Amino acid sequence: MKITLKNQNLTLPNGQKVRCAVGRNGVGEKYQEGDGITPVGQWPLRKLYFRKDKMLAPKTQLEMEAITPQMGWCDAPNHRWYNRVIERPFMHGHERLYRDDDIYDLLIPIGFNDQPVHAGKGSAIFLHLTQHDYAPTAGCIALKKTDFKTLLAQISANMMVEIIS
Repeated sequence: MKITLKNQNLTLPNGQKVRCAVGRNGVGEKYQEGDGITPVGQWPLRKLYFRKDKMLAPKTQLEMEAITPQMGWCDAPNHRWYNRVIERPFMHGHERLYRDDDIYDLLIPIGFNDQPVHAGKGSAIFLHLTQHDYAPTAGCIALKKTDFKTLLAQISANMMVEIIS
């Protein structure tokens, strides 16, 4: 089974369609870090990261890890930890996973450019929570919290996301 993204709608395993936000430059071939594109293709879903200070562990078959204030994600293309979780403080480019807004309260990295990692091709492509207005992302897929929890209850550890332009 898989989930499918097409036309800013994510089709869940049970066939339900939910609205989502995508990259500010749409869906397409991703060539470089910072291009604002959500990458087309089939990608595995990695583990769930969540804010245990804000919620109980959600019900899912995915492996889970609580987000701590020290967690980040390396987006420095020439660093050996590029496109991986890092511990802050970190002297190279990175995103904080423990944010003041709520968009990373639930977070699943998509297996884009992670096995193997190619320097500069793109990092931190996540499924995460959306802003209230479904504002475009930097290349991620963003869902309402209720839709994200519905998805979590339906996905299995080896599920793929298919992104279609």
